[in-house]
Amino acid sequence: MLIDTHSHIDMDNYKERFEEVLKTAFEYGVKKIVIPGVEPSGFERILSLCEKYENIYGAVGIHPEEVNYFDENSEKLLKEYLKHEKIIAVGEIGLDYYWDKSQTEKQKEIFEKQILIAKEAKKPVLVHDREAHQDTFEILKKTNAAEIGVVMHCFSGSPEFAAECVKEGFYIALGGVTTFKNAKKAKEVAKTVPLDRLLLETDAPYMTPVPYRGKENQPAYVKFVAQEIANLRNISFEEVAKATTENAQRLLKI
Repeated sequence: MLIDTHSHIDMDNYKERFEEVLKTAFEYGVKKIVIPGVEPSGFERILSLCEKYENIYGAVGIHPEEVNYFDENSEKLLKEYLKHEKIIAVGEIGLDYYWDKSQTEKQKEIFEKQILIAKEAKKPVLVHDREAHQDTFEILKKTNAAEIGVVMHCFSGSPEFAAECVKEGFYIALGGVTTFKNAKKAKEVAKTVPLDRLLLETDAPYMTPVPYRGKENQPAYVKFVAQEIANLRNISFEEVAKATTENAQRLLKI
């Protein structure tokens, strides 16, 4: 069994063929899927999918590029949704300095606030960290986020940074980039992170792994990520599947 811990299959491009995407995932051995939130208007659809499908779980959070949506109302909404048993995390939240550095202070403020909401709800955080490793790490340490569980989603740092994260008790989630021919850092991370700290994800519809790179991603393709990690570590596919599934079940309680 495999678990895709981060998949945006609530997006409109999956709407007309959602059942087909789920069926393909199950055929590939992907039995559970987590859909993260990015801004408040999407929370209702995520919850409706969670309630309709037994093996779908959700998270709610405001993405760093959407921090202008965070206000008193969205804060209340987050807390309300987190009461639901199938909303299992706060995310995706974090820092993104890639496109726009004009709101770094606001991003940091909202990131910290959402971690505190997660701590109040006793649910883990799914962390988006793009070109903001040091600030992300410092905020996670400052807030003692490891107490509730931290997933470094779509990990893009060095093996050394991965080691620092693991030392703090964080989980490292790897996706399609691991399969890219020239992704040396990602491959080294896949080889060196302890198996009990690894999670699998697709980040669908983005980051599609080889052999479907360049096409739309879907949860089924997390299988190719698992296979690549197994190849890199010179262990069996089954060993990777078992470890990452147990990690996700333990951390996310699914």
